[in-house]
Amino acid sequence: MTIWAVLPVKEMAGSKQRLSPLLSPEERVALMRVMVGEVLDALCAAHGLAGVAVATLDGWTTEQALRRGARVISEGARDGHTGSVTAAARVLAAEGASGVLTMPGDIPAVTAAEVEALVAALGAAPAFTIAPAHDEKGSNGVVLSPPDAVPLRFGEDSYVPHLAAARARGIEPRVVPLPGVAMDIDHPADLAMFAGLPVAQGTRTLGWLRDRGVLARL
Repeated sequence: MTIWAVLPVKEMAGSKQRLSPLLSPEERVALMRVMVGEVLDALCAAHGLAGVAVATLDGWTTEQALRRGARVISEGARDGHTGSVTAAARVLAAEGASGVLTMPGDIPAVTAAEVEALVAALGAAPAFTIAPAHDEKGSNGVVLSPPDAVPLRFGEDSYVPHLAAARARGIEPRVVPLPGVAMDIDHPADLAMFAGLPVAQGTRTLGWLRDRGVLARL
């Protein structure tokens, strides 16, 4: 199968508003850049992918993606998480991709091995594999074949609806819990949880949080 990764990254000004009690606007952009860089590195290092596409109009992200040999897809990039992933998947499907994997840019503890495990768990098409967020509300890793096998609807409570959507299409979803993929950073409490994760040790994100004194503010 030809599975493409799709990483949606919105323009970063004003990002991560829920971290505003702890971080300044400039710090939130800086944190998002560190996290996106780590997710990009994991995707680009993973074996078994046909390629990595970044759905974005953000200038910094575009530069980083191209530097790593990833492709940039701008169609639908301002249509929110769901819209940008769906638009990119449509472009890739039209070019012959048999499936897509998508992850958000705020899971900096993800590893290439986790990406490979998620792809490897995908069954014969039509198929749908999902890695939930740590609270089992969000959908932090999704692989589907063909790219439109299941209608995607991302958000804070998307995990259970995605399972239901797959079953409504006659597909039994495969659930693959992965500690790095599960740890998304949205709220101040997530930072403390992230800092205590074994898989987070040695990440650039944790180093940035320590260097900036962010963990001391918790």
